[in-house]
Amino acid sequence: MDIPPLPAGRDATLALAAANRADIAPFIVMDVMRAAAAREASGLRVVHMEVGQPATSAPQAARRRVAAALETENLGYTVALGLPELRAAIAGLYATWYGLDVDPGRIVVTSGSSAAFVLAFLALFDVGATVGLPCPGYPCYRHILTALGVNSHLIETSAENRWMPTSAQIAAAATAHKLSGLLLASPNNPTGTMLSPQRLAEVAEVCRAKRLWFISDEIYHGLTWGIEQDTALRHAPDAIVINSFSKFFSMTGWRVGWMVVPETLVRTVERLAQNLYICPPTIAQVAALGAFDGFDELDANSQVYAANRALLLEEFPKAGLGKIVPADGAFYLYVDVGDYTNDSLAFTKLMLDETGVAATPGLDFDPGRGGRYVRFSYAGATSEMAEAARRLRAWPRLKPFRG
Repeated sequence: MDIPPLPAGRDATLALAAANRADIAPFIVMDVMRAAAAREASGLRVVHMEVGQPATSAPQAARRRVAAALETENLGYTVALGLPELRAAIAGLYATWYGLDVDPGRIVVTSGSSAAFVLAFLALFDVGATVGLPCPGYPCYRHILTALGVNSHLIETSAENRWMPTSAQIAAAATAHKLSGLLLASPNNPTGTMLSPQRLAEVAEVCRAKRLWFISDEIYHGLTWGIEQDTALRHAPDAIVINSFSKFFSMTGWRVGWMVVPETLVRTVERLAQNLYICPPTIAQVAALGAFDGFDELDANSQVYAANRALLLEEFPKAGLGKIVPADGAFYLYVDVGDYTNDSLAFTKLMLDETGVAATPGLDFDPGRGGRYVRFSYAGATSEMAEAARRLRAWPRLKPFRG
């Protein structure tokens, strides 16, 4: 067979195109993070409010456990589902936080929550299926689904409903768009708002009635302010719950998370995990085990976030950023900046360039309405949050609407 030559001067790799499934939107917050890093590299100071990342390191107990393991353990592969001791400790967390008895055999340790979403989507949805997602919501949900050949239907929420879909909206979408599943986060990213236990129960009932898989993203549990947190497992025993050591446990870069799955799905998820990942990083699992001895430190971190939230809810209106639905949890404020712009991407770029405050455009979370919103993360030190408020109060572009 004759193979035609490549055009002169072209490398062979350039003659081939990436798969259509790889044509997904960027995770814009990471682009903002890169721009902020470039500003810092030039010698200019940045107040980081762009990434949902605690400013604190892993708890000391986790780091001590890792140090000991490096000296005494082989740290080879674990079984695909994760260290049995860690799975038991995670099961104990459900007893402590929610008073629920969860079988450790249903817990799957993963390489961050991101791997848990991939495993859940592959286990539950065939190519061409449609999954309901809240809008605004975490963008990687829909991007991962797209890469896997699964469709997303965005359910538009409103500030009046605290940025959470109603049971009526979910039921209507299930029928109109033939949904196979629903994914919700409570607290939500980017809004920080939550479903009350009653609303969570209503969502679970709709999923049961419409025969939808219910995936509950509970990654921000442990970080709630004045509202009771509840797990979907109380209301839907067959729900898939996803969580991580990134947020409350302050271990973003360690890349260790978990999922709770129905007993009937354990072997399915295990086979996928064996082939895709072999196992989560062993050293990260050791750190996660140690983190369970660090709750005093972690609770103190949470109090810093609570203080940051209170400070910004008082100071942002003075800067002209007062259109906020106060967050129930996580460490985000989702601010309506529509008085200034309909292009939050350009707005946040100007804000970084002119004030040194890095934040994330709402377009990352809501492709339709996000042009008039900005997400601010208050996971940093309180002194940094105060500095951000000071800089924004002095920013001339916000002057017309200052309180």
